Amino acid sequence: MDDKFFSLDQEKQDRILNSALNEFAQKGYKNASTNEIVKGAGISKGALFHYFKNKKDLYLFLYDHFVQILIDKMKREVNWEIRDIFERNRELAAVKIEMFHQYPQVFTFFTGIFFEEDTEISQELEKRKSEFLSNNYKEMMEDIDSSKFKEGVDVEKAKEIITWSLEGFANRMQAKVKAMGIKEVNIDDTLSEMEDYLEVLKSAFYK
Repeated sequence: MDDKFFSLDQEKQDRILNSALNEFAQKGYKNASTNEIVKGAGISKGALFHYFKNKKDLYLFLYDHFVQILIDKMKREVNWEIRDIFERNRELAAVKIEMFHQYPQVFTFFTGIFFEEDTEISQELEKRKSEFLSNNYKEMMEDIDSSKFKEGVDVEKAKEIITWSLEGFANRMQAKVKAMGIKEVNIDDTLSEMEDYLEVLKSAFYK
């Protein structure tokens, strides 16, 4: 990605990003057309490839850009003084869901990532998802209060099990959204269902 992209005024940046988001979200990586992206953004194809090397570069930039927005939003809005792992995860989930309802095309884009099978892009995505979990998520969980766990419980392994469980729940919700559409998925119902799973995990690991 050419740094000149960030020298553009915000309105033009947003037009390019929103057009690309919409195209990738609706068609996936393989079938997305850069012709449609530039048409929606109101720029020339030469201009697009002046800012981004190719379609792959643009796709990965979108992922990195909006993941960073999500991380920044979490750092601003989560109460980091709460050190209970279940309360922390509740707050993180609420921020994610709020963002995805605010930017539905981002939600659809991220949902598509979990179903992306194109070999040109899938390995890069797996690497980025792994880095997010090992770096950012690990950092968000490193100060968790371990005194609430039952004696004899391996706290680090318990954290991993909780993380995997919430990942599985998120994947199921993303599949539901893909099948039904974002407008058919109720935020309160989603949080309530997640709460039920958290209570099961809490009873397994807490005193």
